[in-house]
Amino acid sequence: MTTTVPDAPPAGAARGRGAGRPHPVTGRVSSLTYVLLCALLLFALGPLVLFAFSSLKTQSELATSPLSFPTSLRWSNFATAWEQANMGAGLLNSLIVVAGTVAGVCVIAGCAAYAMARLELPGSGTFITYLLVSSSLPTQMFLVPLFYLWTKLNLYDSLFGLIVIYWGLFSPFATLLLRSFMITIPREFEEAARMDGAGELRVLFQVVLPNALPGFLTIALVTALSAYNEFLIAVTFIQDSSLLPVSTTFFTFQQGFTQDYTLIGAAGMIMVLPMLLLFLALQRRFIEGVSSSGLGGA
Repeated sequence: MTTTVPDAPPAGAARGRGAGRPHPVTGRVSSLTYVLLCALLLFALGPLVLFAFSSLKTQSELATSPLSFPTSLRWSNFATAWEQANMGAGLLNSLIVVAGTVAGVCVIAGCAAYAMARLELPGSGTFITYLLVSSSLPTQMFLVPLFYLWTKLNLYDSLFGLIVIYWGLFSPFATLLLRSFMITIPREFEEAARMDGAGELRVLFQVVLPNALPGFLTIALVTALSAYNEFLIAVTFIQDSSLLPVSTTFFTFQQGFTQDYTLIGAAGMIMVLPMLLLFLALQRRFIEGVSSSGLGGA
């Protein structure tokens, strides 16, 4: 007796039947990812939305219903906050501080990162450890000695003195970030330039820096955000009201033991808007720079 064996299906038939169906585990993971991302989005935007709501309310409405949508939009709060806190001068001072800080940090971090990433420095591991430790120390540790030193050097109550402090405060992290980015640049470009007779400065400015522009843009944006939002150093080393940056303007709305939170909300929205627009305009470059530097978890 002969037994008929059915023909085996084609090799790709089994895969073809299930090719269009999503794997159940993959589908669940994808849905869970979207749920987590939406929750993180609400967590990030929720306080900003409530902040915007409070800036458009009256004091009594904010006290009775702080989480609700404003019944009547009081756009006059922004004009009052702008005039009462002199935010025009504050934004100009912040622009000067941010521009000077970014320029100095880019120069300091660029030279230091190039030396640590490309030159054979003795004890480079010690420098990296020093930068890690110095960038993790709390700022409050330096206030008293800095105050004494800046008073002796006539740098107290000046924007330049504040910028110099920010150079020392933000350069360690910027150096580490830029060094990790420069390590990923192939050395063949530099070797070819040296074979053509280029010196170290020419290699730095004509070969390394053009290829490291995403990294410089990243540290410039991080430094700008940090210098723009910094409060403790600014309020400690600047006493002249005409030189105060915009981050210190919230003291203006304190009346005795009470504060006008509607004007604080309006001033906060005015303060947040420039950096928010800057980040939205440069977010793609910022993400590319962080991921290329190896600090983005990629």
